[in-house]
Amino acid sequence: MLQVLASAWALLLGMGLLMIGNGLQGTLLGVRGEIEGFSTLQMSFVMSAYFLGFLGGSRLAPEMIRRVGHVRVFAALASFISAVMISYPMLTDPIAWSLGRVVIGFCFSGVYVTAESWLNNAASNENRGQALSLYMIVQMIGIVSAQALMLAGDPAGYETFVIASILVSVSFAPILLSISPTPAFDTTKPMTLKQLMDTSPLGCVGMFLLGGIFSAQFGMAAVYGARAGLTLVEISTFVASFYIGALVLQYPLGWFSDRMDRRLLILLVSVVGGISAAVGMVFGVDFPVLLAAAFVIGGMSNPLYSLLIAYTNDYLEHEDMAAASGGLIFINGLGAIAGPLITGWLMGDAVFGPPGFFLFIAALLFVMAGYAVYRMTQRASVPVDETGTMSPLYPTASPVALEVAQEVAIEAAQDEEDEHQPA
Repeated sequence: MLQVLASAWALLLGMGLLMIGNGLQGTLLGVRGEIEGFSTLQMSFVMSAYFLGFLGGSRLAPEMIRRVGHVRVFAALASFISAVMISYPMLTDPIAWSLGRVVIGFCFSGVYVTAESWLNNAASNENRGQALSLYMIVQMIGIVSAQALMLAGDPAGYETFVIASILVSVSFAPILLSISPTPAFDTTKPMTLKQLMDTSPLGCVGMFLLGGIFSAQFGMAAVYGARAGLTLVEISTFVASFYIGALVLQYPLGWFSDRMDRRLLILLVSVVGGISAAVGMVFGVDFPVLLAAAFVIGGMSNPLYSLLIAYTNDYLEHEDMAAASGGLIFINGLGAIAGPLITGWLMGDAVFGPPGFFLFIAALLFVMAGYAVYRMTQRASVPVDETGTMSPLYPTASPVALEVAQEVAIEAAQDEEDEHQPA
């Protein structure tokens, strides 16, 4: 771990600051939208636009990097992110915000691709798994820390937007000024969606549903808090609870994943998360209950990303794992685009109001649980001693991080095979 910090401290510091800026602008827009009188439906389009841009960036950023290089792409995208963030309070219009969110999503996706390829280059085969784990922890800490900065200024003004813009601008300094060499860049051609669906129906359906669940949390949690009449402190604490739960429960669930039938674990995690969302929907007027529900939902749903990838890998040959990465991210991205739109509709005054936020999450988690039960009747599970290792990943990961996780899983599986070879 110390070796990882020594070789990649600038990257980790920069990405931590970047995630603070990203987490801050997401929550801030949800609160400011309520102040400006935007409808829930309008805010759902604003929040969905980020994931549309993110999906586009994950497909186009690799080609941009091949054409002009890491440093130029990094610097250009940083400029756009900073400019868009500082323009939000000047262009208080849902259409302008939606367009800005498309740009922000595209740029952040490109930044993640660039940063994660740098991280992969800085790591060795021996510590690549540790580097990825540390990177994901830094991301979650950044998002959680961002919620505290919500209290640094009045969301009705411009100070907090300036803080987010400054954080993003400063985040690139340690990365671009570090002496780390620019890595070579290459990605694997993705497997077709039909091949992926034939290989792992539960993995594909689960990733689509999880995209909607995560985007609802990341995009609409602050909108829910504002519509439910929470104070600014309560909204910040509520949003942070999702990511604290993800950070705390990722590794315990990973431990179970490597020691039991993964379909059964997907079923159990989905049911616990769905029940927690139902509790939040019914008893959300009690703030401690609301925080507990958010903690459990985040702690169950975010590790599902790694769990579904590991489950899909169980049915893939080693040489096909990296190729499956692009398809899994694309499926997750489609669900993420739809998530805020449906959540916003359910949260409308003419439908369910603010409780529609929890209703949407509960419905998707219960559907995932039901589909897991169905798949358990369709084919036998892979024996536990033949499954691969689950690498920690969050839904914010780019195709590069997912491919790195696949490499770690392949190396672990090959090492295990070598140990069982007769001497």
